[in-house]
Amino acid sequence: MAVLIKNALIVNADKMDPNLQDILIDKGLIVRVGPGLPDGQARVMDVKGKHVFPGLIDLHVHLRQPGREDKETIETGSRAAVKGGFTTIVCMPNTKPVIDNAMIVEAVVKEARRVGLLNIIPAGAMTRGQNGEELTDMFELKEAGCLALTDDGRSVANSQTLRLALDYARMAGLLFMEHCQDLSLSSGGVMNESYTSTLLGMKGDPVVAETVIVARDIEIVHYLKTRIHLQHMSAARSVELVRWAKSQGIQVTAEATPHHFTLTDEAVKSFHPNTKVNPPLRTAVDVEAVRQGLKDGTIDCIASDHAPHTVEDKEVGFDHAPFGVTGLETALALGITELVSRGVLTLNQLVDRMSAAPARIIGLERKGAVREGYDADLTVVDIDEEWLVKAEGFASKAVNSPFIGRTLKGKVKTTLYGGKIVYQDD
Repeated sequence: MAVLIKNALIVNADKMDPNLQDILIDKGLIVRVGPGLPDGQARVMDVKGKHVFPGLIDLHVHLRQPGREDKETIETGSRAAVKGGFTTIVCMPNTKPVIDNAMIVEAVVKEARRVGLLNIIPAGAMTRGQNGEELTDMFELKEAGCLALTDDGRSVANSQTLRLALDYARMAGLLFMEHCQDLSLSSGGVMNESYTSTLLGMKGDPVVAETVIVARDIEIVHYLKTRIHLQHMSAARSVELVRWAKSQGIQVTAEATPHHFTLTDEAVKSFHPNTKVNPPLRTAVDVEAVRQGLKDGTIDCIASDHAPHTVEDKEVGFDHAPFGVTGLETALALGITELVSRGVLTLNQLVDRMSAAPARIIGLERKGAVREGYDADLTVVDIDEEWLVKAEGFASKAVNSPFIGRTLKGKVKTTLYGGKIVYQDD
């Protein structure tokens, strides 16, 4: 059945129409946009007072299935995603077993289709078992449904392996995404190496562990004339390097997470394992640089790096707890609260960083905008509504969020995927 959304304040990356518009959806596509559209036989949704964004797109999500369904499943992760306003997510391959062959990719795609709440794109591993040595069959992964490759969780230590991987990824038409961390420099680090780590007596992970890989990758990409996407940039120096690379015409894109543009390593003073992330929370100078990078487009997009863990996994003391926080359900609200409300980004820019830019980077041609002929993936948002982040309110299996107990601004009211309502706020 056709759906008619009435009285929408439409926000696209290039503009926000000040006039109320209607959106007619049929057969999963946006067929007409304009004021006062007749409803005909369509089901009517009146969203007066709400903003309508193109469905959000997250390039960096851990769903844990296969292998760690106690942490998250494709179904629970999907429910968390649509509650957060996401209609497309890219899931990381560091599962058990690793997503490094067509059989596992096809199993993930099949389960995602069964759940049917949103578009889930598997990222394949760059090396078999993510061991950094033998390259995967990238053409096989592409045919099975991958659009990207990454050994997320670890960087490619061997530069020659990286060079070959970038060349093959280009031939296969796949985006290569890099976790920038030199393990020989960061080994054993549990938080940012800083005055705070010294004060707390914790082993530090230095900024240079990230930046040395950022610099190396930029140089190799420049030499090969190919492209790369750098994951979860956390350091001011990383932002500087990416900014320089773009000024030279080097094909590099980058992402940042909400926890890296919101929290500093001062949060670790709580000793709460929900503040333990990889890369670690950095200093106030780094946070401000990440914000400015998002503002001027040096950092192209926002990704949640949703990394769910069980309560038992996290409650083992800071040093031994796993890295990672849940992020799908709070990412948009943190963008509105920390970036839009503080004048760092406009609403249009936030939509670009959370929808249009990720669509461009991963190569999704009919997503990332509310336009005629585009997929009817839409997020209806009350940008002024405040809500309290509560552990019992998560759709995800995991509740390892550092933002529990915090009041955020901006709430997803409805999420539509292919014209179908997949989430409705109570």
